[in-house]
Amino acid sequence: MSTLKGKTALVTGSTSGIGLGMAVALAKQGVNIMVNGFGDKEVALKQIKDCGVELDYHGADMSKPAEIEDLIKQTEKRFGALDILINNAGIQYTANIEDFPADKWDAIIAINLSSAFHTTHHALPGMKKRNWGRIINIASVHGLVASTQKVAYIAAKHGIVGMTKVTALETARTGITCNAICPGWVLTPLVQQQVDARAERDHVSVEAAKIALLSEKQPSGEFVTPEQLGALAVFLCGPDASEVRGVAWNMDGGWTAQ
Repeated sequence: MSTLKGKTALVTGSTSGIGLGMAVALAKQGVNIMVNGFGDKEVALKQIKDCGVELDYHGADMSKPAEIEDLIKQTEKRFGALDILINNAGIQYTANIEDFPADKWDAIIAINLSSAFHTTHHALPGMKKRNWGRIINIASVHGLVASTQKVAYIAAKHGIVGMTKVTALETARTGITCNAICPGWVLTPLVQQQVDARAERDHVSVEAAKIALLSEKQPSGEFVTPEQLGALAVFLCGPDASEVRGVAWNMDGGWTAQ
């Protein structure tokens, strides 16, 4: 029997991609889920509901601190506790620094970095009261290394890794752990947009664009899957990972090994 059965997780940005993969993986362990995101929520809710757990949806805009505070409060009210927090919500925009719009910078920092501070800020008191909690911040290989034209995203993801370490140190003598997962290329809707744009730009097929994208960075030549990332999240939430604290765990097909 899963040691996580009956716990509650909030996964931000869980209506598609990595977030949905995380939510489904935890739901299969008997974890109740608060779903959040702007994707196709009906499809996401059905996938999670099919796992036989309790679930709910909150449409908080993760760029708005007041809505984030309400998200945490409503999760605790609906389920009685918030045990697992997965900060996954994110957006992307690419341009050289001198061409990067200030409003895009502000939006990416707000959603990819500041939102994780606000959720953690409001979730920690309840976790400390119960002396148990798991916080997983979805960073990226771009929390460890850089690429061009992604200044805001990379600044935010490096910030997420730093915040993960601080949170882990501040909770080191408790039953709460905080870690970051740093995926390489995952074929999410966000990455599919980049693949499609590349195919159009280079006048090649979508499949050729995928191969070209992977060959630049990811030595395995394969995308990481949301299911693989979900399995890692389940491990980090379990008892065998109770002394995994403050790590930035990359799952990237060898990207950062180069």
